[in-house]
Amino acid sequence: MVLPFVGSAQTKAKRPNIVYIMSDDHGYQAVSAYGYGLNETPHIDRLGKEGVLFTRATVTNSLCAPSRAVLLTGKHSFVNGKIDNEAKFDWNQDNFAKLLQKNGYQTALIGKIHMDGLPQGFDYSAVLIDQGEYYNPNFVINGTKQQIEGYVTDLTTDMTLDWIAKRDTSKPFCVLYHQKAPHREWLPALRHIQEYTSRTYKEPTTLFDDYQGRGTAAKTAEMHILKHMNWAGDNKIPPAMMDELGIKEYMSWDKAAFNNNLGRMSPEERAKWDAVYDPIMADFKANYAHMSDTELMRWRYQRYMQDYLGTVAAVDDGVGRLLDFLKENELDENTIVMYTSDQGFYLGEHGWYDKRFMYEESLRTPLLVRYPAEIKSGQTSDALVQNLDFAPTLLDYAGVEIPQDMQGESFRNLVNGKEKKWRDAVYYTYYEYPSIHTVKRHYGIRTDRYKLMHFYYDVDEWELYDLEKDPKELNNVYNHPDYAQVRADMHKKLADTRQQYGDSEANDKRFLPTTKR
Repeated sequence: MVLPFVGSAQTKAKRPNIVYIMSDDHGYQAVSAYGYGLNETPHIDRLGKEGVLFTRATVTNSLCAPSRAVLLTGKHSFVNGKIDNEAKFDWNQDNFAKLLQKNGYQTALIGKIHMDGLPQGFDYSAVLIDQGEYYNPNFVINGTKQQIEGYVTDLTTDMTLDWIAKRDTSKPFCVLYHQKAPHREWLPALRHIQEYTSRTYKEPTTLFDDYQGRGTAAKTAEMHILKHMNWAGDNKIPPAMMDELGIKEYMSWDKAAFNNNLGRMSPEERAKWDAVYDPIMADFKANYAHMSDTELMRWRYQRYMQDYLGTVAAVDDGVGRLLDFLKENELDENTIVMYTSDQGFYLGEHGWYDKRFMYEESLRTPLLVRYPAEIKSGQTSDALVQNLDFAPTLLDYAGVEIPQDMQGESFRNLVNGKEKKWRDAVYYTYYEYPSIHTVKRHYGIRTDRYKLMHFYYDVDEWELYDLEKDPKELNNVYNHPDYAQVRADMHKKLADTRQQYGDSEANDKRFLPTTKR
């Protein structure tokens, strides 16, 4: 039981406000502070320059809705029940926003949550339906559906700033500011389309990966840019042009996605969009018949990056507006601003898009935290923090007792320098198979140097990677004789970690019927 906050008025005044920013599918490679050179995100980067940037933050389950459930509850998917995008989330269970509410905070959730039901724990909620729409989207505001004209990323920012401006100033506040972007299908704001479609992006060294050093799971996943990405919905080739060129749909909803997404635009918006995209498509049409698979892969990669990174630009704009707003209203010094994503994302590495795997690009997530009252600026941390830790950390900063059944740990004392000891391994689970993208079920642990994964259900395969010698995870060394002792140590570590969190083979089997399709 959590008792109401009864601290003194002076103590209450010192409690920080909280702005938790979560984008969707924003790979750390597309945050310029991480040094990959793909794009510029100066406003997100500010959070690291004026606070702390985590270089090895990870998720417990690389999937949209399960990641949000872990954020809210501070518990692994197999505990909070939201193991995949199809499983129902029980809003009646405790979450950190409810605890903040009970302890005097005013709370809000604005943007994407991707879970059915009226959100609990929030004085105000304005959430997108399912994945949401980029143009002229529908929001459910305190339970009532409403279409709002505009671009979703800007609208989410507008609504967040408006809520903060109109809040009850006698209370500290916590707002979950959740962007849809850069989730597929990627539709940038009109102000960014000319700039980003004019750029050429450096290809990752593994764009043409043949998966020879990996097991069945990597070879059978269906998230290859050339083979599995949608032509119309993702690459914006008009359906009529697909028919004319004889290009077949991979997903049955490909053409419908194009028509539905662009069909939401006003005539004026569509005219501006077509003025930029029509010449791109005309050029593709003229060259398609003579393009090799290699050339098509390269073309599709560039189209992917142009639109994906174009949507990120508006997210960064929003962070800039937020930071300026906090400063102008003298809220910047006593407000925690945390930026992260619901997971990582493949930006062409291994020839892939999407996420789901425990490989680094989807396991890792960006994490930057600014809180001038306590966090020293310019820090970098390589600690193995997880999204499992967000709820207990925010409760800790707010002075609210962390429930014993939360499985994460507060990293407050890690970033303020009071403690150096931290976990030496993170635990991961993935359940959404058989399903879209056909990424097989697996679980595993990652330590400072090694990663052990077990793929199960319709296979029984183990993979072990030496991240120091093989950071791109190209060679599974599970059966290599030189790694026999490492393998044994990692198996013991995995068994101990599963026991620590309450997971087991019985749990694996318990969830098999839930998502089998």
